[in-house]
Amino acid sequence: MQLLQPSLLPAAAEIARHHHREPYATLVLAGAYEEAGDAGRIAAQEGEVLLHGPFSAHRDRVSAKRTVVLDLPLPFDGRDWPARADIADPDRIVRLAGRDPVEAVAALLEGLVPATEPEDGDLPDRLSAALRTSAPPRIGEWAAAHGQSREHVSRSFEKLYGVSPAAYRADCRAKRAWRRIVAGGDSLAGIAVEAGYADQAHMTRAVTRLTGMSPRRWRVGAG
Repeated sequence: MQLLQPSLLPAAAEIARHHHREPYATLVLAGAYEEAGDAGRIAAQEGEVLLHGPFSAHRDRVSAKRTVVLDLPLPFDGRDWPARADIADPDRIVRLAGRDPVEAVAALLEGLVPATEPEDGDLPDRLSAALRTSAPPRIGEWAAAHGQSREHVSRSFEKLYGVSPAAYRADCRAKRAWRRIVAGGDSLAGIAVEAGYADQAHMTRAVTRLTGMSPRRWRVGAG
């Protein structure tokens, strides 16, 4: 593993929604930025850590302040990482990353303290939370229940998250299924049903599109 160094984010920049195959953690060393992705919308501040599982996707808005971050690789597995955490000694992680990245990652994971996420938020954030559940709602029904039109809700969501609510829901569902698949044990057909797919073939297409490999290949690899 190569040595890791902090990087400077472009000030006041908007970074379009993008995907990461590899899991990683971002330690915010200075400044701030907003991330809208798999865990909702997070305003990351200095001293905080954002964690991203495999195949994560998000849109970023960087503050006008000088914003410096350090990205560290995480184990490639199916665990469901907390979205945000605190770390007591960020400077120690930076020093370790510059000479022994493996030790830096170990120290980071050992020192993480998951942060409490606020439950309230704007309408798109509340929809994001609903779409990430194991039983995500239909967009039109959710909008009507909140006194809004589907079109208004969809436009507001896509403006903040860079993706339509329906595509976001499909992405979250595929990731949830993938985590169950690599965890092993349960049958693929059973996982498909619990994840809300019409059948196993539907899940196979979704997971393959997300990860580049079929559920059966992931199951063989995990074994």
